[in-house]
Amino acid sequence: MDQSRRQFLSTSLAGAGLLLPSTTHDWQLIVPADTSVALPPGQEPQQNPGKVPTPSARVAAFEKFAFGMFVHWGLYSQIGKGEWAMNMHGIKKEEYAKLMKTFTAADFSGRELARLAKRAGMKYITHTSRHHDGFSLYDTRGLSDWDITHTPAGRDLIADFSDGCRAEGIVPMLYCTTLDWTDERFNNDWDAYQEYLRASVKLLCTEYGPIGGFWFDGNWSRKDADWQEDQLYGLIRKHQPDALIINNTGLGAGGKVGHPEIDSTTFERGRPEPVDRSGHPKYVAGEMCHTLNFHWGIANNDFNFLSPAHVIEELCGCRRAGANLLMNIGPNATGAVPPYETALLERVGDWIRLHGGTDGPIYNGIATNIQGDERDFGLRHGEHVDLYLHDLTPTADTRAHGHSRGAGKRPFAGLPEKWKSAKWLDNGEELKLERGDDGRLILNATGYPYGTNTVVRVARLEK
Repeated sequence: MDQSRRQFLSTSLAGAGLLLPSTTHDWQLIVPADTSVALPPGQEPQQNPGKVPTPSARVAAFEKFAFGMFVHWGLYSQIGKGEWAMNMHGIKKEEYAKLMKTFTAADFSGRELARLAKRAGMKYITHTSRHHDGFSLYDTRGLSDWDITHTPAGRDLIADFSDGCRAEGIVPMLYCTTLDWTDERFNNDWDAYQEYLRASVKLLCTEYGPIGGFWFDGNWSRKDADWQEDQLYGLIRKHQPDALIINNTGLGAGGKVGHPEIDSTTFERGRPEPVDRSGHPKYVAGEMCHTLNFHWGIANNDFNFLSPAHVIEELCGCRRAGANLLMNIGPNATGAVPPYETALLERVGDWIRLHGGTDGPIYNGIATNIQGDERDFGLRHGEHVDLYLHDLTPTADTRAHGHSRGAGKRPFAGLPEKWKSAKWLDNGEELKLERGDDGRLILNATGYPYGTNTVVRVARLEK
């Protein structure tokens, strides 16, 4: 495995200031474009060098999804030591294959996953169709013996997943590994392996109805190899023209775009920064993928889970940069979502509903250059601006609860207009505005009522 894959990405990618467009396809810091206008499905925009590109319809729609569910689930869930268990624990292929005899998927339901996603305020789910162990959760129609048809499950789980999503109004997307630990062609016959990979993706394109996107992962394992991406992505454009194409650049490479057909760059466990799209040949979205603990597949002895508050902060941080948050869960051996992960996502959904639900700023706010002190920022939402305030804790004694700035004056740059009023979105309380000597707009933030703490509090400005 490439060493960089094991390193944890620290945080931000760029410092303050507007940078020149990159010739290496790296993301740069912004003044963002208004992405409200998009071209019809299937029509690619004509770009003007030096200008901000126009997003395609699929990219513009994706940016408004804001929040998605990532699902890592497969044979490894029965071991309960994470999705890399086969590789990390040195399990031989013959021994690992025995897990197929006990894989029942008894509690797996694509529709229940979709219902949980909807409850959490998520608009799409990216589910593993095949992970690096080479086992496919769908009927490969004879392409491989390592698939769901050779298990007691007795059903095509990707069909169950995609149908369940569409029944609940959730967009199904599919994770596809490009790395394979068990297929000998990966090491011994590269062209044959690429043909197998393309045949697999063609099945996913043609047998499971409309798919919102394909999320590839594994090219980082052989950086100098010819992954024949023109042919692979061409299949998707032919059979699923409205689907997004995403290819994970891996840990430590957050924000790199890569192939021209890529629709969204990835930030794996790395907070995205706003970007300058001017002069780029194509408008590309951004997405941070993150997991609730330190594994993507279920790990029974990993107790280091995130809190709902942490996820809320990450979601807001992604939206500040105009990026989506793809939050991972790891179902158990039989396909059920563990209770803690269910409860956590439901609580995040409560926060989203408190701030406008599906019509709220999390989905419709546009990234701007509005910036407060520390982590405070603003998003434009139609004629309004929504200000996101952090560390507004209800008590001055935060020894057990981390950093607090408390109530008081919160200045924001990038708001030269005259604003008439401000109010908290959670309870409608009116707030006082003033203008500082440095020209910044100052919001006089009141404290939380006793017994309330929304982690990130949102105030709406109106003209």
